[in-house]
Amino acid sequence: MRGVSPHLATDARSFGVREAWGEHLVALANKYPELVVLDGDLANSTKADIFAAAHPGRFLEMGIAEQNMLGVAAGLATTGYVPWISTFAAFVAKRALDQIRVVIAQPSLNVKMCGAYSGILTSKTGKTHQSVQDIAIFRAMPHVVTIVPADAIELQAAMTAMMEDDRPTYLRVTRDASPVIFDSGYTFEFGKALLLRQGSDVGIVSTGVQTTRALDAAALLEEQGVSASVLHAPTLKPLDTEAICELAAATGAIVTAEDHSIIGGLGSAVAETLSERIPTRMKRVGWQDTYGESGPNDSLLEKYGLTARHVSEAVLDLLAETTGARGNRR
Repeated sequence: MRGVSPHLATDARSFGVREAWGEHLVALANKYPELVVLDGDLANSTKADIFAAAHPGRFLEMGIAEQNMLGVAAGLATTGYVPWISTFAAFVAKRALDQIRVVIAQPSLNVKMCGAYSGILTSKTGKTHQSVQDIAIFRAMPHVVTIVPADAIELQAAMTAMMEDDRPTYLRVTRDASPVIFDSGYTFEFGKALLLRQGSDVGIVSTGVQTTRALDAAALLEEQGVSASVLHAPTLKPLDTEAICELAAATGAIVTAEDHSIIGGLGSAVAETLSERIPTRMKRVGWQDTYGESGPNDSLLEKYGLTARHVSEAVLDLLAETTGARGNRR
């Protein structure tokens, strides 16, 4: 099995992901004159306002008209511009879906669709603004690359790679600050998963900010005598199927963890891969078939089963089913 990624941060700190997005758009625009930003009346929330202040002539405020915004982006892409979309994940994945399918995905136009406020932690906006089906939607759409960064460093590295790639891309962006996993030397690669922790008893495959909770779960499991690997998959399409199969072969047990529905998301993608390549016992941690609600972050993570404890308990349950006893396998 491949070695642990060398670009792991050594200091414990958190950084605002949406602020990192806005700031890096400015840096990219200084290098790429073809970059423009289209906003759906949410610039102060997505932090596209950082870009608007730096490049007002390349910022297009489209109002609360997401379908029109994506159509305009498609038109701009046909003339050589690289449009970046600023809106919430719930709106880009739902309100403008038919426009994306017909005028962006089918002709494979170079539009960068950024879904802010993704997942459950959306500052008490509730079920109307929480998007936990967006990965499934874009993963199933031909031609659309789907990226779910773990932290601000990986987000910016992915954005840099996106500007050098001409495929339509969905970039999932979270609202709140989150722990930094990677150091400044990290380089993003499409379709490459990263082994962040190596263990022998079970493999935890995670994506997005949920990877920080997967790492915490592995630490909890170590206290109980369970050795867990953590494989981070920042790209859901293309998916690093080889890394997933290697992990399954090395551990014989897989748990997936995501802030997304287990239907159609990472859990589904891993299950599809393993069922075809190397059948492996597994469990999926994530949203069950339900909608969310408004509430504080910690309360929502607890209620909907996304904490590090929930991930560790899923591992212990899987190992108990496989070996007949929890923990103490080393």
